Amino acid sequence: MRGDPGSVNRFANNVLILPIRLRWSTPCLLFTPYPSLFAIYAPNFLLPTSDRMLELSRDVAVAAALRAGAFIRQHAGTITADQIRAKGTHDFVTVVDEGAERRILDTLRRAFPDDAFLAEESTSLEHAATFDGRRWIIDPLDGTTNFTHGVPPYAVSIALQEGDRVTVAVVYEVTTGDLFTAVRGGGAELNGAPIRVSETATLDDSLIGTGFPFRDFRYVDGYLATMRQFMQATRGLRRPGAAAIDLAWVACGRYDGFFESGLKPWDVAAGLLLVEEAGGQISALPGLDAPLVSGSVIASNGAIHDAMAALCRPLAKAYGPVAGA
Repeated sequence: MRGDPGSVNRFANNVLILPIRLRWSTPCLLFTPYPSLFAIYAPNFLLPTSDRMLELSRDVAVAAALRAGAFIRQHAGTITADQIRAKGTHDFVTVVDEGAERRILDTLRRAFPDDAFLAEESTSLEHAATFDGRRWIIDPLDGTTNFTHGVPPYAVSIALQEGDRVTVAVVYEVTTGDLFTAVRGGGAELNGAPIRVSETATLDDSLIGTGFPFRDFRYVDGYLATMRQFMQATRGLRRPGAAAIDLAWVACGRYDGFFESGLKPWDVAAGLLLVEEAGGQISALPGLDAPLVSGSVIASNGAIHDAMAALCRPLAKAYGPVAGA
């Protein structure tokens, strides 16, 4: 089961119950973007107990990701130069990023009006790793440069953060329809089937994902030193250009590990939970703060994690002063 709006098996009988505070006391059947999917907005007394809220949150996030993904797919190959603007060095946003984000926010806010939001294109970055309450961390189009060039992969990434933990994750790879989901304590899934990290035992047998510096080049020498070590110690390095997908591929065993620095919370929040719930291991680069704070991450199947961390020391050494600058 891929991310097709009409066949998402999370929605029993194609009905999705969304929790929301209503001014009336009876359920209301409302239109959704998909003809085969109806939404019942339920008043408070019909809401499930708290142990079902994470599952409901995941299901709403899936609906938001599918809605955004359909919009992105509709506009693939149609973007012109005047629809792209630069946010910074080699960092771009398109009208499709912004349109996808509006659709995600609309879906989530209708269901959870009291939640907070940290979205790449419309809210300021908050550096605190923890948050008092529920906060959605959203990348409406991870891999914008890929998208503008017609090169896969690119994805929608949505995570729910509660306190210092990410509790729900959805990553939707738009070009393939692969739908990765996770709920803390409930495991990770790809298209409805459970996934696990790889069983690769050594770096020599491993395939590693990474990302290249493209915004801040002050630590490029440290990255190149680390990259050299991985090239010599592993079967190979890959750089698809979307961190959410890199992490999802670690979670399902396609990669054995992934490392990168200079990332934002929306790049990694969902992917971090996917890896953890698939049995993998997550850390920052050696000596740096947690990934959501430092923007650095090492993700692995666990068996090769310490070996990866050792090879990442040149990057950590170079990046540490930059992070504190």
